[in-house]
Amino acid sequence: MFDTVLVANRGEIAVRVIRTLRSLGVRSVAVFSDADADARHVREADTAVRIGPAPAAESYLSVERLLEAAARTGAQAVHPGYGFLAENAGFARACEEAGLVFIGPPADAIALMGDKIRAKETVQAAGVPVVPGGRDPELAEAARALGAPVLLKPSAGGGGKGMRLVRDMTVLEEEIAAARREARASFGDDTLLVERWVDRPRHIEIQVLADGHGNVVHLGERECSLQRRHQKIVEEAPSVLLDERTRAAMGEAAVQAARSCGYRGAGTVEFIVPGGDPSRYYFMEMNTRLQVEHPVTELVTGLDLVEWQLRVAAGEPLGFAQEDLRLTGHAVEARICAEDPARGFLPSGGTVLLLGEPQGDGVRTDSGLTEGAEVGSLYDPMLSKVIAYGPNRATALRKLRSALAETVTLGVQTNAGFLRRLLAHPAVVAGELDTGLVERVVDDLVSTDVPKEVYEAAAAVRLERLEPRTEGWVDPFSVPSGWRLGGTAKPPVFHLRAQDPVAYTPRGTHTVTGDRVTVTLDGVRHTFHRAGDWIGRDGDAWQVRDHDPVAASLTRTAHAGADSLTAPMPGTVTVVKVAVGDEVTAGQSLLVVEAMKMEHVISAPHAGTVAELDVTPGTTVAMDQVLAVIAPKEAAE
Repeated sequence: MFDTVLVANRGEIAVRVIRTLRSLGVRSVAVFSDADADARHVREADTAVRIGPAPAAESYLSVERLLEAAARTGAQAVHPGYGFLAENAGFARACEEAGLVFIGPPADAIALMGDKIRAKETVQAAGVPVVPGGRDPELAEAARALGAPVLLKPSAGGGGKGMRLVRDMTVLEEEIAAARREARASFGDDTLLVERWVDRPRHIEIQVLADGHGNVVHLGERECSLQRRHQKIVEEAPSVLLDERTRAAMGEAAVQAARSCGYRGAGTVEFIVPGGDPSRYYFMEMNTRLQVEHPVTELVTGLDLVEWQLRVAAGEPLGFAQEDLRLTGHAVEARICAEDPARGFLPSGGTVLLLGEPQGDGVRTDSGLTEGAEVGSLYDPMLSKVIAYGPNRATALRKLRSALAETVTLGVQTNAGFLRRLLAHPAVVAGELDTGLVERVVDDLVSTDVPKEVYEAAAAVRLERLEPRTEGWVDPFSVPSGWRLGGTAKPPVFHLRAQDPVAYTPRGTHTVTGDRVTVTLDGVRHTFHRAGDWIGRDGDAWQVRDHDPVAASLTRTAHAGADSLTAPMPGTVTVVKVAVGDEVTAGQSLLVVEAMKMEHVISAPHAGTVAELDVTPGTTVAMDQVLAVIAPKEAAE
């Protein structure tokens, strides 16, 4: 076993790897950018090395700086985690050339399976069924030959980045261009492939382990069908769809896929499966790294996958054969992301003011957060994962819903409450899943309506902030309480999330103490978490923002007869397509804002003229910051 291992990653996966290193008595080395100088993975490692400025290209994606950090700290091996350089064959080769062990598969296997076109050809030759499709340079022709619907996918990457479902062939060229742009931005390679789309498919993947002595086993499957925008949000093991015969057949196919590329270490073979006939499964791709959802496999097999990555990389053989492995119980995982469901799941950000992460009694949280941590727009939006285990699926789901209700991340809007409601949806409870389910039911799970007790708690928080902090007489005109001479005090006016300003007169009783707000309304007592101007419960959170009618009036006056286009999320402006004075049409694409690997196009709300333009490519913007002002055509005339 190694003495020292460098963890070439950040966030929750870096913390996760460090935990296993500590349990094995192996010294851990963390790396960090300037933005992560005080991050949790830095605090928990034995040693930490600064590797550059905040942009990933100058830090976590810099092979030179990572190798230099390993040399300075005496590391013998490098664990890449997932994301960043985890599936970069060049990085694996560079580690080997520097005398370091790359804790992952051989570079040739990464390169082969990283090219989805070559990967499909290789596993097909090994007898593994694949989805019908085509590739560049005849991509458009292949897509038309397959017929709608088709799925466009980057050849060089995964994780849903750059994937486009095309149901209307009249927009095929436009979708191809968009997919190429996203693929180039995410992976530095805009090569695409196209596959026949299987309607209402299920996404099932098989975990494999291979050592350097010719042993390859599979650890059963994970169901990953609950997705948004091709991104997994809930995963579970095992799948309710598979019987033992199909599980064994898919497991053997995964083993053959691993053997076909000379695999070593932990990897995942992903299949698309028609829900109506699970015996017809098709290879999609192989992920040559540890998966985000690996904890559910750990819980049902009793194996520490990071430990076995380390042992295999150190040259040890697997300590078990296929017949020794059993799946026991059921595990479900939910990904907590910095995004706001009420704003169309756009990325969010901020400072973590209050943090609550459940652990124990069948619940595990893998997280990279601490109170006071800054969540920005530079890196992936996933903050943590909450995993629950039980003797059966119903128990695991119930435990996970309860754990999500206990999850608190005040100061940063997350999807925890949305996930809790999703896990209670009848189709999810029944196991009737497919990759389009979330998109079909999302409107039922996201509501902009605010319960009356939330208004009560918000008013309590605002009134508590407005109470004078000095003893004795206080000038009533100096307190923003709404008091007026000869009249009664106006109710507090505030915003909740993106809601219009609300004037609410408290009707119940309330208590604000420390990090709790308790209100009693209509005889029912409600308790909320509280930090600063944030309140939350059951995974949901609301920010109580003051409303300044004078400032709002000035803004309306300044832009009278025009529409301000604001940033829908904190991020960076990457594209500006217009200039001041340009005439635009309704719906015309004007700007692109990028955050957490997501692009958002800002379009003209109506025909008119660009009256103001306050940003250029590269400008960092805050949520709701004014980007441009479009004067309506009538006003311009």
